[in-house]
Amino acid sequence: MSKGKRAIFVLIDLLVMAGLVFIDRWTKELAARYLKGSDPVKLIPEVFELRYLENRGAAFGMLQDMRTLFIVVGVVFIVVILYLLIRLPATKKYRLLRVCLVMIGAGAIGNLYDRVVQDYVIDFLYFIYIDFPIFNVADIYVTVSAAMLVILFLFIYKDEDLDLKKANTVKVHSSMMPMEDKEEEPDDVE
Repeated sequence: MSKGKRAIFVLIDLLVMAGLVFIDRWTKELAARYLKGSDPVKLIPEVFELRYLENRGAAFGMLQDMRTLFIVVGVVFIVVILYLLIRLPATKKYRLLRVCLVMIGAGAIGNLYDRVVQDYVIDFLYFIYIDFPIFNVADIYVTVSAAMLVILFLFIYKDEDLDLKKANTVKVHSSMMPMEDKEEEPDDVE
């Protein structure tokens, strides 16, 4: 695969990721503006509401006040995702994997931004009916794509598909090679 084609795919990945981060930031800004200090907005009574929360922990409020750890882990996670997007072949076979990585990266960047800038993550989506922890759009990106990754790894990709060195090598049939690159075939011996 040409470097140009791969660069175009990575550029598209980064633009989509930026768009997803923008949506996450926009929804959090709306939550801070309209929900902070207000009563929850009941969208579906006794089922789903918008409720402002400043989360200083990880998923589901675990590990409260571990900001430095979250920032370091977030940065490492984002770097790994960017590395994988660069190394991933720009083929149809890896399209869903790319989508998952882009969504996870966008979620990580969205929540990392909150932790760096304001020391907490804004959560505002709450399912009352099942008493699910309050979450945000970035959390949706990460959760949905993580579930998709599990399905992909269990049912779609084989171990050899995930060997990116092999996946990035183009297999060329000997009939496509120039004559000087072919080994000479032995003459028929009678």
